[in-house]
Amino acid sequence: MQNFDRKIEVFIEFFINHDGYKTVLLGLKNTAIIAICGLLIGIVIGTIIATIRVVPKSNAVIKVLDKISVFYVSLFRGTPIVVQLLVFYYVLLPLMGININSVSVAIVVFGMNSGAYISEIMRAGILSVDPGQMEGGRSVGLSYGTTMMKIVIPQAVKNILPTLGNEFISLIKETSVVSFVGATDLYVAFNRIGSNSYEFMIPYLVMALIYIVLVVFISLLIKIMERSLRRSDKSL
Repeated sequence: MQNFDRKIEVFIEFFINHDGYKTVLLGLKNTAIIAICGLLIGIVIGTIIATIRVVPKSNAVIKVLDKISVFYVSLFRGTPIVVQLLVFYYVLLPLMGININSVSVAIVVFGMNSGAYISEIMRAGILSVDPGQMEGGRSVGLSYGTTMMKIVIPQAVKNILPTLGNEFISLIKETSVVSFVGATDLYVAFNRIGSNSYEFMIPYLVMALIYIVLVVFISLLIKIMERSLRRSDKSL
């Protein structure tokens, strides 16, 4: 017990007196930015791909886009996120002569990766909407695209909201790999405290606790949004 108390004292010393909290705050900020921006990019990409996958293959352009979409999803779902980060940061960007910071690279890669998964989630959501909704929109003179964007997709989003919440939680946890490209996240922040203090037990326990708190907070937000959407449906 005395040894454990000493570990806590060492952690507090490096966390407060040696400005470890500043690194933790930076890591928390980067973790949130990467996960939130990655999710938003993923929703945009996933919605576009899902729409392409479900529309009737009436012409050659749609068929080609469908093949590209299938390849995209297979590529990003078939390779680990850390491999995608390394390839983008150390291979593709240098070949193209592009120099951007590691956090921006992580946002792009996480967004593209999330887009592949969300596309399948969104596709299932679109297919779960009653086909009569599309027919009703077309019957009042709306185009296929307008009906999809204004009637079908909003209903699909309601159906898949819990799954989107799970995707966001996954993104939060997966940000721990951005250290491979030099970005500071929660793992890097607490690992730095452990390295400087030569004591890793308490930093890693606190890091795990922060991840748990983030996940619980996101889960509560999703539940609140679900209840709000259910109430709005009942009021219609």
